[in-house]
Amino acid sequence: MSLTSRRKIVAGNWKMNLDQAKAAELAQAVASRCAEVGNVELVLCPPAPYLGTVGMALGLSQGVSPSGVAIGAQNMHDKASGAFTGEVAPPMLVDLGCRFVILGHSERRTLFAETDAIVCVKTKAALAAGLTPIVCVGETLEEREGNRTQVVITEQINGSLAGLSAADLEKLVIAYEPVWAIGTGKVATPQQAQEVHAMIRGLLGKLASPAVAAKIQIQYGGSVKPDNAAELAAQPDIDGALVGGASLKAEDFLGIARAFAG
Repeated sequence: MSLTSRRKIVAGNWKMNLDQAKAAELAQAVASRCAEVGNVELVLCPPAPYLGTVGMALGLSQGVSPSGVAIGAQNMHDKASGAFTGEVAPPMLVDLGCRFVILGHSERRTLFAETDAIVCVKTKAALAAGLTPIVCVGETLEEREGNRTQVVITEQINGSLAGLSAADLEKLVIAYEPVWAIGTGKVATPQQAQEVHAMIRGLLGKLASPAVAAKIQIQYGGSVKPDNAAELAAQPDIDGALVGGASLKAEDFLGIARAFAG
């Protein structure tokens, strides 16, 4: 599959930020200018309490907005219902118009002790509900400096995607987010990022086939900004970005998306 065959995807992870009014304002600002980014797929992932608000701001109907901007959740439980106080079920996200859900983000792994096995169960539940999982993997600074990047990423990919069929793998997105570059201002060089993305595609090829792996979108996440996005976008295996802090400003988020539009 050629470089241009995979549609680029830029998702904004708003994390635990903004209030309801600002969430709606930011969503409207992105939607009003999304034509600037061509065929790049845009996804907004607000805090769970604001999913409905953002959906309304986008004019969402059955998961589709007039602008084409999609919404996603930052996490979910793996059960469809039950006595799980404080959790959010996959069907609830679908009911709110979500098309995507971020799973296995490094903050979930480190702060909330989510293992590859937990991420795997959630990934299967998301797919069963009709959601597109954005499955995150990435190494810490200690692991990179210890030359363990390949080992760590291999374990995370194999563990987080264990038991998924080739058809399942075609329905998800992978996000490579070096933990040492998240919110630190540091960013992997384009060459470092491309090296890991190519490795991930190779691992996906072993789980399914090279043909399937060639179809899967692999995002880069880690202090992505408008001024470094173009170099990342030029790499053959980087298909978009999972954006943190820069997604809280419409101009910055759209600037990153424009870089991936080429």
